[in-house]
Amino acid sequence: MVNDFIPPNDPELTEDNMKADLDGSMASIRKKMETVAAEYASGKINSAQFNAIYRHYMEKRTIIEKLIARNPETQAWRSVAEPGRTSILREQYQARTIHYVVFRRNEREPLIAHGKITRQVARQMFKMLQVIWAMTTHRTGLARKSLGKGVWLVLSIGDQSITLVLFSRQPSNLQTNRVRDLHEDFERANYLALERGLPAARMVFPQRALMEETT
Repeated sequence: MVNDFIPPNDPELTEDNMKADLDGSMASIRKKMETVAAEYASGKINSAQFNAIYRHYMEKRTIIEKLIARNPETQAWRSVAEPGRTSILREQYQARTIHYVVFRRNEREPLIAHGKITRQVARQMFKMLQVIWAMTTHRTGLARKSLGKGVWLVLSIGDQSITLVLFSRQPSNLQTNRVRDLHEDFERANYLALERGLPAARMVFPQRALMEETT
């Protein structure tokens, strides 16, 4: 009967299979390292996320290489090669929104502000606003700047208003562009209110989503 057939052991085939498994696992780790580099290049992750995740894969690779160097027949590398939880590292090192404030063009009183900041950071933000308010020619644009001690500022200037957002660490390009998009949507949704000088109570603020997504 076919079910009674037991194939003979083939040591060479088993050894080849083990080597193929090892090569495949090493190739997979290398591919993941390349993917992380590509994610950073495209702005999907920040530098802290890249460093943590890349280091995670590099440590896996180094440990496996040392285990094989000590004992080519060891299977201990399999537990090291098991998929890790890099999602935890992505979450841990992601930039968090800690404060945002929106001003109408050329007005010193904010339309809305949310989050807590230190006096030092507040002074730095005020100095930047003074420079913007003093400009004789209005300029629109998007900027990102480190304020020190891990805090980063993203500034989006539109035709009628300004949005400033503080992050807990360097934001990715995607997060920076999200601030720009939310600010553009703010001006789009509140065009008439901004034109007519209506109060903030008559406006909607897409920027609220920046704080809501961190909870």
